Amino acid sequence: MKIALHGLSLKHEFLKDVRALFKSLENHGFEIFVTQQFDRNLRMHGKTGLKFEVLENPKDMDAMKFLISIGGDGTLLDSVCQVGELETPILGLNTGRLGFLATVSTDKIDEAVEHLATENFQIENRSLVSLKTKRRLFDGLNFGLNEFTIHKRDTSSMITVHTYIDGRYLNSYWADGLIVATPTGSTGYSLSCGGPLISPSAKNFVITPVSPHNLNVRPIIVSDESEISFEIEGRAERFLISLDSRSTSVSSEMKFKIRKEKFFAKLVKLPNYDFFDTLRHKLNWGFDMRN
Repeated sequence: MKIALHGLSLKHEFLKDVRALFKSLENHGFEIFVTQQFDRNLRMHGKTGLKFEVLENPKDMDAMKFLISIGGDGTLLDSVCQVGELETPILGLNTGRLGFLATVSTDKIDEAVEHLATENFQIENRSLVSLKTKRRLFDGLNFGLNEFTIHKRDTSSMITVHTYIDGRYLNSYWADGLIVATPTGSTGYSLSCGGPLISPSAKNFVITPVSPHNLNVRPIIVSDESEISFEIEGRAERFLISLDSRSTSVSSEMKFKIRKEKFFAKLVKLPNYDFFDTLRHKLNWGFDMRN
């Protein structure tokens, strides 16, 4: 059984965990491949005698049974780009910080690999947001697991985002920016801007303004079957748009449409994992901070 490993960086203190992961995968008969990025990370540490092959062609991912993302939530978001429409199931090994998406701790490596080998897991289909423009952006990777964001550049003045739902006018947001988040992304940037938490299985998008200048404006939840379109005004000629952690500068003349992507990000859900347990743990719910 072939398995791919991906990581954006590798700190020295987690090298022992990577060795443990390789050993566990080998003991369970997995054939190990790594992405080119993770190969570069391993080379920085001298490869440490690990045995693997490098995925030289992105199409080779199609032969992989799973992809293990080694890092934090940002690495898992990048892993979704590595997989794309192939929908290879992704498991997140958390060597980062918060870990809403990368949910497997380093002390559970053997247990996680055992579940993969025995197929004792479930697959969660996480919806993606898809960006439609007349110009090719983001090297064709026009989808994101967390959110699409429109934002002013640097210290420039606020922008006005005219927003439409299925062609019907919704609102003009005078703000520093606007976020369209998936249920998965509701625990990210949208949350920090006052957006609601949404269960991963919900079929919604949430539109959240960033520092709105009209204070009666609040986040709004819409169906993920909707098409959301935007027209931008501002004193600056250019502004920023982003899909998850990837951003680019574009002209104010450009128009954008957002829809749900046709394919999903498939996340491996191991036994005893529960989204609401994760919320309580990460956000300290049910914990009396006064004591």
